[in-house]
Amino acid sequence: MDKKQKKWIYLSLAFSMAILVFILASTFNEDTLQYLTHINIWFLLIAIGLRFVSFSLWAARIKVMAASLGYQVRYGHCYNMVVANLLIGAITPGQAGGEPVRIHELYKADMPLGDATAVVIMERVLDAVILVALTVFSLLVMGKVIWDMGEGIVFVIFFSLALLILFVAALFFAARKPESAKDKVMRLLHWIEAKMKTPGIHRIIASTDVEFDNFCSGITAFTSHGKKGIIQGSIFSILFWFSEFIVASVILMGLGLPPSISESMLSQIIIALISMIPLTPGASGIAELSATSLYALFVPTAVLGVFIILWRLIMFYLNIVFGVIATVLIFKREISA
Repeated sequence: MDKKQKKWIYLSLAFSMAILVFILASTFNEDTLQYLTHINIWFLLIAIGLRFVSFSLWAARIKVMAASLGYQVRYGHCYNMVVANLLIGAITPGQAGGEPVRIHELYKADMPLGDATAVVIMERVLDAVILVALTVFSLLVMGKVIWDMGEGIVFVIFFSLALLILFVAALFFAARKPESAKDKVMRLLHWIEAKMKTPGIHRIIASTDVEFDNFCSGITAFTSHGKKGIIQGSIFSILFWFSEFIVASVILMGLGLPPSISESMLSQIIIALISMIPLTPGASGIAELSATSLYALFVPTAVLGVFIILWRLIMFYLNIVFGVIATVLIFKREISA
């Protein structure tokens, strides 16, 4: 890990910790200690166990999608790449840094770069489609609750939703009209090259020219003989997001509170949407503040700060710990190769 990556890790951790300290200090009162004495450790262990279930489902999704294109990737290899990608995702805005890790690891498993890119981008498409569907469903079922959250949160929800829809629409356009999409992308890159006059842009253009064709061929494979992978990948995606979203309810039960499944699920959908906006590394600060605003609607103030800390420890800080371990294993493999 180079100095730049370490700097981003420290920045991400420091920002998140500062926000958590602020939240805890602003919600701590005489009742907080009472809640702390009644914590059920078993529910917290179940919440941690659900993280490993999420990793397993994510790895299974990659495996079946790769298999649908004719590539057999070991499940253990998929699992390790998923966990390793968490580290880079935790230090990049919008958690976008994890995609290159997964593409690299699929390439190392003897998948052509274009097909590997297609698998990873199709993962993002499935996630986006599911989150859009869940958000629309939530707006229809719990619209009044969402509007009562305040104009700021409502704006962020719709802004995030618009970005996801735009992302999915762009990829569908690229899949249906690859030549037209490539022409527009290349025109944009050449315009950037003319404005910035940066030597590195030329390499990006040359790489995009090749990889866009590879990506389109991979997408074509998915829409032809790889449809089974999309169906299976969708099932694993739904299970993955459910395992992610239910963690908060388990933590609430560990604190002696009702699981508030419907309210918590809605909050998690909104947080997931907001976290995809590339504002801070690993959504540090953004996730904590948005979760505090949402859960304050149905979680007692005295235990709200404790809940946010436990939720972030399991959903963010453990990602970094596990990610470091998986990344070390990859480095050892690369060195010994």
